[in-house]
Amino acid sequence: QVQLVESGGGSVQSGGSLRLSCAASGYTSRRNCMGWFRQAPGKEREGVAAIVTNGGSTDYADSVKGRFTISQDNAAMTVYLQMNSLKPEDTAMYYCAADLGIDWWAPCGVSGNYPFWGQGTQVTVSS
Repeated sequence: QVQLVESGGGSVQSGGSLRLSCAASGYTSRRNCMGWFRQAPGKEREGVAAIVTNGGSTDYADSVKGRFTISQDNAAMTVYLQMNSLKPEDTAMYYCAADLGIDWWAPCGVSGNYPFWGQGTQVTVSS
């Protein structure tokens, strides 16, 4: 059973930093697409960042480029989202998502389809 468990959310002031973690389990495929998404109240869900676990290519939403960094620890089956220079508009519930066992030619990006989702972790940025 695939499980994705997010952690690391919290409340910070504008300009601060947080690092989110997504601990994954329940699968053995090596080439996976892991993504971070967020959803603020009253807004649509937005893809934030994505990474291929075997290859390391990344994709970011324009709104977070230069501020957020997605990374991975394959041995620990954990994906991270380092968030710097946080803004109040970054306030949202952040979700980890996975598309497992992707082909080498398959795209992995913030607008992809992800079958597996975590429960989310709240990030609140105050001005």
